[in-house]
Amino acid sequence: MNSCACESCNAETQILAVIMDLDGTLLDTEKTTKNIVKDFLAKYGKILDREKEDNRLGQMHRESAASIVKDYDLPLTPDQFSKEIMPMYKERWPLAKALPGVNRLIMHLHKHGVPFALASNSIRKHIDEKISQQEGWKESFSVILGSNEVNSGKPAPDLFLEAAKRMGVDPLRCLVIEDSLPGVMAAKAAGMKVVAVPSLQTQADRYSIATSVLHSLLEFQPDLWGLPPFDDWVENALPIEPMYVKGVSCDGFLSEVTDNDTLPDQLSGIYFGWAKLGISGIFKAVVGIGWHGHSVASKRVIMPHLIDETEENKTDQPWQLLLVGYIRKLSGEMNTSLDIEILEEDKCIAMAALDLPVFAHHRGSTLLSEVA
Repeated sequence: MNSCACESCNAETQILAVIMDLDGTLLDTEKTTKNIVKDFLAKYGKILDREKEDNRLGQMHRESAASIVKDYDLPLTPDQFSKEIMPMYKERWPLAKALPGVNRLIMHLHKHGVPFALASNSIRKHIDEKISQQEGWKESFSVILGSNEVNSGKPAPDLFLEAAKRMGVDPLRCLVIEDSLPGVMAAKAAGMKVVAVPSLQTQADRYSIATSVLHSLLEFQPDLWGLPPFDDWVENALPIEPMYVKGVSCDGFLSEVTDNDTLPDQLSGIYFGWAKLGISGIFKAVVGIGWHGHSVASKRVIMPHLIDETEENKTDQPWQLLLVGYIRKLSGEMNTSLDIEILEEDKCIAMAALDLPVFAHHRGSTLLSEVA
């Protein structure tokens, strides 16, 4: 993936406002609702086609409903389909968590008085339901806009143009952050710069029309767009909201992780945290995360490495990991297993950081008290 396409922003292109998508960009609703369509189709004796569903990413619900009914030859009208399946989605939405780096960015923009809007293909009522569990979000956005408030949803530019209008900012001075191709197309049609953070990491090569493509919002650098820089790094390490990973094995070797549906796809790079090894204890660890392959069948891969390993604490039991800090993105463009290399510098940064109170206190997390 390319990083920022504009390494510096002059006065002519300086960004004055930010517009963000919701599903898959701010909230991990895709992961939370992943099997709903699969379970729904099973009731009608149909088998989900993952590739078709991935290609529906970012569509408005009414468009998606019509195409699902047609693709699977369901004995329903699109309206009947929506009426049956929508309660299943509403039940899961409150469980959706903010994606890596999202709360950090929202708080940063709000703190510095940068106007920022939420513009989603969801209808406004559903947006309010989705963000209701996220503390401070509703109050922080300058504008919240749903597809029912404009003539056309994405990939048409209406949502983004209306958001810019309500913020009183020239569209050319707006930066859009999106996860889907329809969203990226809408931003480009609006004449705006767009940072893509693809929900489907394995399809990142489809986002070449974006101004910039990142693997997660932890890689976002506001100063490259003329926005106030982040100031929350602690000695070359970034504190993050803790993320729990289980079932990882093989110190220093790649481990495919297939049972961590709670981990967002936008999680890649070099991280560090605490590792629990069975009954051996809790140790400092640095962790590389990427993907194996670039297809629908791709799997997440994790390379954990104990920093303070001894012969006595080696074990064949699966590890539990609590990731509490971020160091850097992977060195390659595609974020595959070939790009995962833990450097001595990474180990040194993690070793020092985990002695600092901001990271050290997580060692006592109740998550690591679970039985592996």
